[in-house]
Amino acid sequence: MGQSGVLTRYAVLIGVAVLTLASLAGAVFHPWGLLPLAIFGFLTALGVYDILQRRHSILRNYPVLGHMRFLFEGIRPEIRQYLIESDQDEEPFSRDARSTVYQRAKGVEDKRPFGTRQRVYDAGYTWLTHSVQPRHLTDSDFRVVIGNEACSKPYAASLYNISAMSFGALSANAILALNTGAKMGGFAHDTGEGGISRYHRQGGGDLIYEIGSGYFGCRAPDGTFCPDRFAEQAADDQVKMVEIKLSQGAKPGHGGMLPASKISEEIAEARGVPMGVDCVSPPAHSAFSTPLEMMEFIQLLRERSGGKPVGFKLCIGHRREFMCMVKAMLETGVVPDFIVVDGKEGGTGAAPLEFANHVGMPLVEGLTFVHNTLRGAGLRKQIRIGAAGKLISAFDIARAFALGADWANSARGFMFAVGCIQAQACHTNRCPVGVATQDPLRQRALDVEDKSRRVARFHANTMKALAEMAGAAGLDDPRAFLPRHFMQRGPDGEMVEGDDAFPYLPEGFLISGEGDADYLKRWNRASAASFAPPD
Repeated sequence: MGQSGVLTRYAVLIGVAVLTLASLAGAVFHPWGLLPLAIFGFLTALGVYDILQRRHSILRNYPVLGHMRFLFEGIRPEIRQYLIESDQDEEPFSRDARSTVYQRAKGVEDKRPFGTRQRVYDAGYTWLTHSVQPRHLTDSDFRVVIGNEACSKPYAASLYNISAMSFGALSANAILALNTGAKMGGFAHDTGEGGISRYHRQGGGDLIYEIGSGYFGCRAPDGTFCPDRFAEQAADDQVKMVEIKLSQGAKPGHGGMLPASKISEEIAEARGVPMGVDCVSPPAHSAFSTPLEMMEFIQLLRERSGGKPVGFKLCIGHRREFMCMVKAMLETGVVPDFIVVDGKEGGTGAAPLEFANHVGMPLVEGLTFVHNTLRGAGLRKQIRIGAAGKLISAFDIARAFALGADWANSARGFMFAVGCIQAQACHTNRCPVGVATQDPLRQRALDVEDKSRRVARFHANTMKALAEMAGAAGLDDPRAFLPRHFMQRGPDGEMVEGDDAFPYLPEGFLISGEGDADYLKRWNRASAASFAPPD
């Protein structure tokens, strides 16, 4: 390499070295010379270290200056979010969507001037059909009763609730603010698989106790399910429903591990795990391995909870496997009270890129499939369906109802309500607003009293907007939305009716064997005895 090339790459280091010498000379004549001497001396030392270190090639070739690359890489999300993104770019939530949540949570004006910014003639654009005789709905406290005839303690749930987020993934102050807001607003808070923490109990809001493959809060010392520990947890009046987590949308089929170094006394207390040991969530449950055993487990939870609603959550993968579960329901007579369908667009604190981007079925298709399969098996009226996956506006919720949901859950919507700014640093323990961190100093920034009121206001204002949308369509209840109330643009810009895009299949068609050939093909290959494929 020529001398000029070396000088170019080391120009900054050479420059600061020269300035260091000049500052040294200046410090001899005046005390103020010590300041530039300290600055340029540090930069010179840094440059020498950069040349000698072996970890980063760019620093060896461009000492001092190369650090600019790491600086800009570190603040790249903020640069995009605040300076480059348009209001409609979904990264993963658009500025428009986030602004709507912030405004409703704060109780300030959430209207928009000058018309829509949506490209209404582009493929995929969806709109609601309205009535010339709209209704004025004054009560927006809509409820759905969850619990079939086998349930002795049904729960009247709000149509919009907080989706699963564990203590440990979220800070103590975030959990407390969410649960306190849920109590203020009269809606439910899913615990996530991390168990019921002291902050859930302190908040006093209704809880959906989620049980994952780690059985946190109800596990034996060997990590298996403990019926007695479960009964103790479920007996709490604060627990209104029990949810078995089979998979989540952001990383379906993937387990997890919380390293021992991140387990605090409070996390160990909530999860029922020892300190100093890695906390493992296996990919699959150990309490059951077949569809029939899964129904037996549901029945056990129903009995040991004292008759509270029991259901399960999943992101649809192999469609035949869900049909195996439905066949097991028919064979055993054990029918869950609810099923939550989580779309693959759901969020998480951390997921492998391949799983986040390419594993699992999106909510629209998954919800449609579950709804029609239950209709085909004659079970739809006995099972309530919840929906989760980027549902933060009244339009999102209304569309989910049209596709078959009875209620909607949101995680990131309520995270925005407690102050999340979509910094996407959830996995680093350095959340800048104290939402997704266990750092005591960082979470101190989240004021529980203020943020809990924002959570309650976001829920109330979203439900009010949902009532206005239902009224505009001439309906008395948002759950009356059907596919026909929605239209969308097809690939060539043509209008596609909701009934054509997402039809409701006939009741009992899977039992009679007459109907949609694609559903029947999978139904005939499904078995209540095993999840394994027949061939």
